[in-house]
Amino acid sequence: MQLLSRSTFTPFMIGTSLLLAACGGGGSSGGDDIDTGSTAPQWVEGQFASYSSLANQCTASLTQKLWLRSWSNDTYLWYDEIIDRDPAPYSVAEYFDLLKTEELSDTGNLKDNFHFSMSTEEWDLLNGSGASVGYGMTLSLRQASTGVSRQVTVAYNEPNTPASDADVSRGAIIVSVDGVDVATANDSDSIDTLNAGLFPSESGKQTEFVVRDLNAQTDRSVTLTAGTVVSTPVQNTKTITTDSGKVGYLLFNSHIATAEKGLYDAMTTLSNAQVDDLVVDIRYNGGGLLAIASQLAYMVAGDTATNNRVFERTSFNDKYPTIDPVTGQTLTPMPFYSESLGFNTSLLRGGVSLPTLNLNRVFVLTTPDTCSASEALMNALRGIDIEVIQLGDTTCGKPYGFYPTDNCDTTYFTIQFKGVNDKGFGEYSDGFVPSTNPTVDSEVPGCMLDDDLTHALGDSDETLLSAALYYRDNNTCPATATAIARAPAKNTFIDPGFMLQDTRNHNVLLNNRILTPQASE
Repeated sequence: MQLLSRSTFTPFMIGTSLLLAACGGGGSSGGDDIDTGSTAPQWVEGQFASYSSLANQCTASLTQKLWLRSWSNDTYLWYDEIIDRDPAPYSVAEYFDLLKTEELSDTGNLKDNFHFSMSTEEWDLLNGSGASVGYGMTLSLRQASTGVSRQVTVAYNEPNTPASDADVSRGAIIVSVDGVDVATANDSDSIDTLNAGLFPSESGKQTEFVVRDLNAQTDRSVTLTAGTVVSTPVQNTKTITTDSGKVGYLLFNSHIATAEKGLYDAMTTLSNAQVDDLVVDIRYNGGGLLAIASQLAYMVAGDTATNNRVFERTSFNDKYPTIDPVTGQTLTPMPFYSESLGFNTSLLRGGVSLPTLNLNRVFVLTTPDTCSASEALMNALRGIDIEVIQLGDTTCGKPYGFYPTDNCDTTYFTIQFKGVNDKGFGEYSDGFVPSTNPTVDSEVPGCMLDDDLTHALGDSDETLLSAALYYRDNNTCPATATAIARAPAKNTFIDPGFMLQDTRNHNVLLNNRILTPQASE
């Protein structure tokens, strides 16, 4: 897709969505327009004012809801599946939650699992610098809804954060939170305590944890104070020397703006090392700026493989077969970007040629947390016949995206387009599945494996990385791989009052692909 013009929008792109920085928007929204005239706008079933006429009128909640309704009717991918409800009984947030399809996919899963909003201030901070409130540790929740065998384990932490300073590292089990036992808590008050402690929303919150470090025989207590944590999206770049050549490895956790410089540095290091193969660890990468994925794909494949090829073609709803409904521009495929785009000019200016590895295959490490722009990376490389080997679990399944759109200091994310690769493939709504015998296009050669929380990320003995190295030498999976592929259980409904769940908006965001305008140099 063509990037938005520099003169109209502020920078940044994310996974399968386009970042709209302006308040409100344009076009006709279909149906009969409401004549707002000099009176306050009202809801009339089946009639929609242009959302630009309703934008940024923040003193009237009804007008905000009517803006959401018209914006959704105009740009939502499945606009004709939204029930046109009277907004009067609902708050703005409640009404937005209703402005999506309730239909199921052909496989019985909800069509739309990616509908959310956050404060514009929080979005700008998160997207621009990766900053959010927390302790700096990312958690793996297992049996989150039960009160018998629930387990919370640290998956990784960010450097120079409360968690890393206290040596709360990958593999550490959270035993209790402010005196509440994690494994057995089964009443609403206890669950509220766990959620508030594990997922703080305000800086300065102090929480007492009892943790059992990896391989430790005893527990220890540690008090962490929540603060503003800045994500380091690219970590642990290294070269692994094997008998059959050099293998590059990098941990890539988020397609945010600062990842552009991180990936540039990582791939420069690996290019200088003249690696023969590459393992990209995207097991916790929920997506982000789609242009970042395009740049990484280019750096993997090189100029010859990507020249005059398409990273992704996007399409919107049937009202707009040839025009982008948000920008008004003619739809143009997104190329493989061979230069920096300057998402954060203090780190890397635009127009710098990107390093390349010129590989004809890549190994990717995945889990159900691998989503959106990360899936677009895999799909785009497969679209130009770069062999992708997948080690781990089925990805989340999100070939869709949106323009984050601001109105009245809230940024809304609603599915507006879908993407396909150079070969026209984009149907992986149930995820990419690693398989020893692929039979459909969404199955990828590779090995089904569970995430290994007992080894450090980047450790050659860690199950997923070890399997990649084994597959590289033997062209088959190790004996530990699961023979039958598992599909993610997406359509399981549990009472959230008794379930651990991270309700912070920035963690919801991580499962999205967003297109944003081209950054200025």
